Amino acid sequence: MSEIKIHQLQNKHWQVGILPQIGASIAYGRVRYRGIWLDVMRPTAESDYHNPSLSSSFLMIPWSNRIRDGKFNFNNTSHQLGNLKADGTAMHGDVRHRQWHIDHADDTGIRLTFDSTEHDDVNFPFSFQAEVEYKLQDADFMMTIALKSTDTRDFPAGFGLHPYFVRPDGDNTPQVEIACDMHYELANALPTTGIPQSLPDHLDFQQLRSLDEQEIDDVFTNRIDTQPAQIYYPEWNLKLDFHADELFKHFVFFTPENKSFFALEPVTNANDGFNLYDKGITNTGVFVLKPNQTQQATASLRIQSD
Repeated sequence: MSEIKIHQLQNKHWQVGILPQIGASIAYGRVRYRGIWLDVMRPTAESDYHNPSLSSSFLMIPWSNRIRDGKFNFNNTSHQLGNLKADGTAMHGDVRHRQWHIDHADDTGIRLTFDSTEHDDVNFPFSFQAEVEYKLQDADFMMTIALKSTDTRDFPAGFGLHPYFVRPDGDNTPQVEIACDMHYELANALPTTGIPQSLPDHLDFQQLRSLDEQEIDDVFTNRIDTQPAQIYYPEWNLKLDFHADELFKHFVFFTPENKSFFALEPVTNANDGFNLYDKGITNTGVFVLKPNQTQQATASLRIQSD
C-alpha cells in the first residue's frame, strides 16, 4: 500500500484525523482544552495506521460484532463466511480493512464511499454500497453511516461504530452513563438465548458511574428513547454526550482489564443478530434491505465542558 495519508478535520472545538485508505477509520479525536488539543479518543500510533483494530474508531459494516461460526441462514438458504477469528466467529463486518473513496472533503467534513462490487473477495454473499460522513458542527462531532443494497435479493444487515476512549486513572477515572436497562446474557461474547435480561447491579450504568477494575464486554439494549450516553472526566470537568439515532438499538460496552482505554459502541444489531433473527427473535436490531433500499443513522459526540 502507498503511504497512508490522514485527512484532518478541525474547528474551534474538535480535531479529528480520518484514514480513507484504512476503512475510513479514525486516527485521533481531540478536543480543545485550556489552549491545547487533548485526546479523548484513544490515539493511534503512526506505526499502527495500517491496523484499524488499533485505531481510535472503525466501522462495522454490513454487520456489527460477531456471527457464530461465521454462518447464518436467511430465506431458507445457508451462508458461510470466511476469515473467522480465533474465537471461531466472523467479526466486525468487512469494510474496515478496505480503501474507501473520498466523495467530498473540506476542513470540517468528509464523505467517503465503498462499493463491494469493486472487490472480488468481500466476505459477504450480497452486494452493497456504504457511505460514511464525518462532520464537525460547533461542539458536535457527527458520524453518519448509510448502507444500500445493490443486490437483486433481500438480505439481512446491520452496522455500527467502534470508538475507543481514553481511560485515565486516579481522580480522572472516567464515569460512564448508558441509558439502557437491559442486556444480553453472553457466553464467549455470544448471546445464550437472545432474550434481553434486566441489568445486574454490576452492569447498571443508568446513572454516571466510575469505571472500576471489573472487565466488561456486554451488549446493552432497551434504550430509553434516544437519551444520550455520557462520558465524564472529573479532573478535566469534561463531559461527552454520545447521541445516537433510534436505529442504533444497542450499545456494546467493552472495558478490558489493565488497559488505558475502553470502548462504547453504538450498533444496530446485537451480537449474532443474524442467527437470532433466523430463530424468529425480534428486537435484535437486524434490518432486511430490499434491492436499492438504504438504511442510514447518525451518532454524534457533543462536548459539554466549561
